[in-house]
Amino acid sequence: MSDRNVHNAGFTSSGITGGSLASSMMSKEARGSGGGVHSGGPTATLQEMGAKGSTHSSGFTSSGISSGSRASGMMSQEARSHGGGTPRGGTTSTVQSI
Repeated sequence: MSDRNVHNAGFTSSGITGGSLASSMMSKEARGSGGGVHSGGPTATLQEMGAKGSTHSSGFTSSGISSGSRASGMMSQEARSHGGGTPRGGTTSTVQSI
């Protein structure tokens, strides 16, 4: 994953770009959770990375998730909370896909 991909999706240092993939994700996530975007969820995680320009060191790569990285820790935590697997549309899979 590159900083450019995250930025192009609409996650920027100025916030989420209107009409972007990011704004669509935020809207869907908010509707699904009863009106808010949860800290640590896909939208918040990607926005944090976009604002900081820090995707290169997060462990989400085009080859998969790097062992021992922040990404692997997120994936492990998400898998434990879902009985052993990372759900489609969850934080880890969404961030990895972008």
